[in-house]
Amino acid sequence: MKIIIAPDSFKESLSALEAADAIERGFTSVFPDADCRKLPMADGGEGTVRSLVDATNGWITEQVVTGPLGESVKAFLGMMGDGKTAVIEMAAASGLHLVPVEKRDPLATTTRGTGELIAAALDAGAERLIIGIGGSATNDGGAGMIQALGGRLLDESGREIGPGGGALSQLASIDVSGLDPRIYHVKLEVACDVDNPLTGPRGAASVFGPQKGATADMVNALDQHLAHFADVAEKALGTTFRETEGAGAAGGLGWSLLAFLQAELKRGIDIVLEAVDFENEVQDADLVITGEGRIDSQTIYGKTPIGVAKAAKSYDVPVIGIAGSISRDSGAVYQHGIDALFSIVPGAVPLEDAFEHAAEYMERTARDIAASIKLARTMFLI
Repeated sequence: MKIIIAPDSFKESLSALEAADAIERGFTSVFPDADCRKLPMADGGEGTVRSLVDATNGWITEQVVTGPLGESVKAFLGMMGDGKTAVIEMAAASGLHLVPVEKRDPLATTTRGTGELIAAALDAGAERLIIGIGGSATNDGGAGMIQALGGRLLDESGREIGPGGGALSQLASIDVSGLDPRIYHVKLEVACDVDNPLTGPRGAASVFGPQKGATADMVNALDQHLAHFADVAEKALGTTFRETEGAGAAGGLGWSLLAFLQAELKRGIDIVLEAVDFENEVQDADLVITGEGRIDSQTIYGKTPIGVAKAAKSYDVPVIGIAGSISRDSGAVYQHGIDALFSIVPGAVPLEDAFEHAAEYMERTARDIAASIKLARTMFLI
């Protein structure tokens, strides 16, 4: 029996690999000869680096880079087991969690640290870059990233503009002649699960600015500054991506990755599935077990369990979903490839208990699933 074990992380309790390990222990306690293939998963957000590194026996390195407010922060990047694919979470360098609530100001925050992580990946010999762009503190259109990679964003006096979305109003010209040429020789894939354009009512500033600390007046200013940035860039590059789906992701970072770095924006779960060679692994599988911390009606919108289930259903492989909690509206997932759901929590327990004993509960649930399969085989001579 071949079992694909492909969970996402269970936030605040288990990494994706820890969850997969617990499921394997439970399942093999009933089926000791089962061929369990552990493929830790993620959807392009937090935990993507760890999941891809764990799934491919890669490694993580720390880097000191420029934080959102210009301070030094300790970030990280992952190298997958092939030694050629680097994985970056932009939030590690430019994330909202790095900025105290009282200091959140998208007029000032910069993506420079993200550019520095990309440069570090190039220094490490990466031939492929996977970048997750969720959780940003920024609204600078990726200007800081471009500057960190050697592009020059100049004001009327020919001087570099400062950091943040506010400084974009001073932009007069762009010089990309010094942009790191190595970037054009790597395959650059961006995990992006939003379809917002760069500007306008659904743009980066309007939709995402307020959660980063922008007032109504700041939103209007940031939207105008991004439009101005795009105007100047289009003259320099001869291309336009401002209306492309995902251009508004991460405060316009999606647009810069498209316009300046020739990146490809894809659904996060699709990038991860491809990176771990999921399709090849699942073709001859007997069962897939996936999961995440909570499964509800929102799970169907690009979350890991549904991405895994849809890929498995291409080969008619049954799929079981495991979660810490299952909502009343979770039945929506049955129409998207998941055949059965199990909660690992044994009744009403304090949240702290659920987190502390998550691995134990996961293992027990996996054991019960395996025992049910064994019982069904015995009863129905399957």
